[in-house]
Amino acid sequence: MDSPQSSSYYTLYHFFRERFVLPMRQWLFRFVRMVLAVFIAASVVNFVFSYFFYTPKMHRLREQNEAIVRDYQLLEQRVDASLARLAELRERDHAVYRAIFSADTLDVPGVYTPYSPEKYASVGYGRYAPLMTQVWEKMDAFARQLYLQSLSYDEIEKLAVDKDLMAEVVPAIMPLDRKKLRGNIGAFGMRLHPILKRYIGHEGIDLGAPTGTPVYATGTGLVADQKPQSGYGIQIVIDHGFGYRTRYAHLSKSLVRPGQLVKRGELIGEVGSTGRSTGPHLHYEVIYRGRPVNPINYISRDMSEEEFRAITESAKATTYEMDE
Repeated sequence: MDSPQSSSYYTLYHFFRERFVLPMRQWLFRFVRMVLAVFIAASVVNFVFSYFFYTPKMHRLREQNEAIVRDYQLLEQRVDASLARLAELRERDHAVYRAIFSADTLDVPGVYTPYSPEKYASVGYGRYAPLMTQVWEKMDAFARQLYLQSLSYDEIEKLAVDKDLMAEVVPAIMPLDRKKLRGNIGAFGMRLHPILKRYIGHEGIDLGAPTGTPVYATGTGLVADQKPQSGYGIQIVIDHGFGYRTRYAHLSKSLVRPGQLVKRGELIGEVGSTGRSTGPHLHYEVIYRGRPVNPINYISRDMSEEEFRAITESAKATTYEMDE
């Protein structure tokens, strides 16, 4: 049987629990529930409001984004204008400056090849990625083409400094006395072979003349090493610098030695018929930057208009050379 003291303690505990503990728990539960409800409601309201309306912060972000887009569009316009201006300079460089000095268009491999897309990975995301990537690609293209143009102008500047020397070394006269010419001129390029009846490339022109006819250097330069080449017979190759070389082949005699400096118009050899040849003539080539070019375009500088027309009209499939 419980003691009176234990019974009083039990009664007091239940009284305190019913009057204070349980109401406090209920109040705390209701409070938390209310806070959660308010938070959820506020979140829903904020989402709906943000979806249909712009907050001040969103307005600021939108204005900043629009300003960035305008800046990129303006930058793109300026880059486009700069590229157009650079194209004009490149055209003038090719058609005027480099033409004056008979220089090929400068080309650096890879300048016009776009970079790999991985280079623009840092800007290749988001709604503005196409615009940003396009602008960066154009800026890179402009920088590379500008570098190429600067190299071209550096070369033109050097050619301008050496223009007096260049005027002397470019092959610009006939290698023979025109009065000594016999027959037609063997044309440069593809020509119909009179025996094989098929078109064969010809890297120079053939100038028929009697054996022993003097051959002159068409420009100042150094006599190159005479490496034996099948079919040319006795030949002379002159390195004029600035990318120009000339060849005089099928000679009967060479009057110069490798390494010798010869002047334009200086006697260097005599016409012959050595090598693969069917008759006395001079095979004459002009080589620019490693590629054969039509010598008549250079011979014309030493001729009147009437003489040039006559020589080009007579240039046909005449051949003095035997094929292998």
